[in-house]
Amino acid sequence: MTAATPLSTSSAHSHLLIRRLLEAGLRRAPEQEIVYADKRRLSYREFGARVGRLASGLAALGVQAGDTVAVMDWDTHRYLECFFAVPMMGAVLHTINVRLSPEQILHTINHARDDVILVNAEFVPVLEQIWSRVDAGKRLVLLDDIGAPLQTALEFVAEYERLLDTAEPEFDFPELDENTRATTFYTTGTTGLPKGVYFSHRQLVLHTLAVRDALGGPGQGRFNAGDVYMPITPMFHVHAWGLPYVATMLGAKQVYPGRYASERLVDLLERERVTFSHCVPTILQMVLDGAAARDVDLSEWTVIIGGAALMQSLARQAVDQGVDIFGGYGMSETGPVLALAQLQPHMLDQDVDRQVEIRCKTGRAIALVDLRIVDDEMNDVPHDGKSAGELVVRAPWLTQGYLHDPASSENLWRGGWLHTGDIAVIDADGYVKITDRLKDVIKTGGEWVSSLDLEELILRHPSVAEAAVIGMPDPKWTERPVALVVLKAGQAADAAGLRTHLHQFAVQGLISKYGVPERVVFVESLPRTSVGKLDKKSMRVQLNDLQGDQR
Repeated sequence: MTAATPLSTSSAHSHLLIRRLLEAGLRRAPEQEIVYADKRRLSYREFGARVGRLASGLAALGVQAGDTVAVMDWDTHRYLECFFAVPMMGAVLHTINVRLSPEQILHTINHARDDVILVNAEFVPVLEQIWSRVDAGKRLVLLDDIGAPLQTALEFVAEYERLLDTAEPEFDFPELDENTRATTFYTTGTTGLPKGVYFSHRQLVLHTLAVRDALGGPGQGRFNAGDVYMPITPMFHVHAWGLPYVATMLGAKQVYPGRYASERLVDLLERERVTFSHCVPTILQMVLDGAAARDVDLSEWTVIIGGAALMQSLARQAVDQGVDIFGGYGMSETGPVLALAQLQPHMLDQDVDRQVEIRCKTGRAIALVDLRIVDDEMNDVPHDGKSAGELVVRAPWLTQGYLHDPASSENLWRGGWLHTGDIAVIDADGYVKITDRLKDVIKTGGEWVSSLDLEELILRHPSVAEAAVIGMPDPKWTERPVALVVLKAGQAADAAGLRTHLHQFAVQGLISKYGVPERVVFVESLPRTSVGKLDKKSMRVQLNDLQGDQR
């Protein structure tokens, strides 16, 4: 990707720039609202002026095209302002994952070569722990929701709101080359330190247009200008799946909840009449439980689930509460959306169980995405819904590689296709279903066993709240599946009962008899990564310290 390069005005009209998305929203709905929890309400017109003020303020601090501006914040209107102002200046926006460990955050700050860091007061203690090892020359801007005096030895060059108050709303945003890098963030789904991925203006605009195409219009699983949008996926995580760009382009009402808490999320859903969101399964479960406890109607709510498999038991609970739920698929390296599990019109007449099964698939490729399921020699496997292989992809918005890491970049793109590391099947209708991660697939006695299939079936037990299945070394069978199970509050179950529960599915042919784990470990909770995925690496370490069943 190029550094920030101005263009002549004769060619600028044809370039795909993030600025065009903001301009579209401002034209369509200048008085539409953008809401930050119970703290602030803005019109799009005011939001546009604040984007200009932020750019003016950052420029006054010395930020230039090609610099990197990092953000450590909850989901706020400020974050949305950064989504636009920073890349529109020709700078690079680095969205710091605030759920990483301090050591990992230190790595990302130095590795991304941040010049300015905008930090919420709540995360100042994290920076204090690592600041002595942060590369010199980085400047700090405080984001303050509280207004109380901050006791810290860190020096701030400005406070966000005061910076905007003293800055001009008009900023002469340059006409950039559309291949200018716009954003950088770090993925934690790999071993070792987080890896940086990056995206250009062109890539983010094309992703926005393709997602809009997939979600727009009438039918199931749609997002249109009349909807009220609230992300429940952190804005540091793959641009909140790119949906804030879609919402802004549409001129839709947007609601940003700040820090996620069940009561606050349900309050906002009800008060602001939110109709469209996206989140991981654990957050959905929290919201469903909170809404049920308060008898809040969710019948107007549409939700995309990603980040982890949408299990049929959870999907059925959501459907029973009136939620239009369906799965989506992507990863940090893919910017992220590749596929959506929307129902085709003829499927709306099918029974609920069949609909739930489809809603829980990985989905069908959206426009401009090529998906293949391949064997070890990169040959396509049959589209029969049974033959498994690795999912490899191409699309105009995939990261070109890992930042400052050519060896890993080459491995990611070996053979000219981005390798997802996911094992999947694809059916004749084009619906993909992920069956495992390549590193998590279990081979026992020569048989391949899907951990996701086993987890889905374990969750059908009425006493089970959460489940994870991992492969552990076995001297006779190479590997054997081991189940980690969290029970529902007040429920009881034992290992023998769960094995009996799974045997019935082996008899039905839904799983191999080799797939029924002899070992079941009951735990209080399952470890997860910073973005809510099951952390199976940690589980393997945990199991090495445990022997036999706990009950």
